[in-house]
Amino acid sequence: MSRTAAEGFDVGELFDATIDSGSSILLTGDDTADIEAVFYRLLAAADNERSIVLATDDDGRSVTRAFDGISRGLSDRVEILTCEGPARADSVTAIEDMSDLTAAGMSFSTVVANAQQDTDRFRAGIFLASSICGAVDDTRSVYRFLNSNFLTELRRGDGLGVCAIDTSADIGSSTSSMIAGLETSFTGRIDIADSGITGTTLEISGLDGVPDTVEVDL
Repeated sequence: MSRTAAEGFDVGELFDATIDSGSSILLTGDDTADIEAVFYRLLAAADNERSIVLATDDDGRSVTRAFDGISRGLSDRVEILTCEGPARADSVTAIEDMSDLTAAGMSFSTVVANAQQDTDRFRAGIFLASSICGAVDDTRSVYRFLNSNFLTELRRGDGLGVCAIDTSADIGSSTSSMIAGLETSFTGRIDIADSGITGTTLEISGLDGVPDTVEVDL
């Protein structure tokens, strides 16, 4: 299937719309629980897809539980790279040093290649990129990692990418300026603007066919 004919990715767990193949989303918010809920719903793979998660703060079991909390057995279609804990399953790859983005990038590319042996379509995400920024000496290395590895894999394959950032995290630099810099490399942005009794408001930009504002129940 050519890129121009590739089907969009259904995100029915969040809202009634599809997101174009090859799209990359910058997911931002100041509540980790809300970010996590939106992140895993965006990454929930259909039967003909695989999910790939680079988890900075959670071990493989936590990621597995997050997916199965959305739909039982969903974790069967997941490949995990974790910076926390050992690789206790074939679907889990351990990242020993989160600040070594060269090694992390190689591992990520390998996992994507392995996943595409089963199906061309994949959803890849980083939860949380803000933790990576806090671990490195120079945040410019994060920009290089995202552009050279993460976003490149999306562009060359039939994929959807989500990069989550906790705006309340201490990353050693201006969070707003970092997000402004990253936005130029990503297709669109979903910002978790407000969460209350009536639901959570998502402010969305840059994604064709997706409303600018969506109310969701997390």
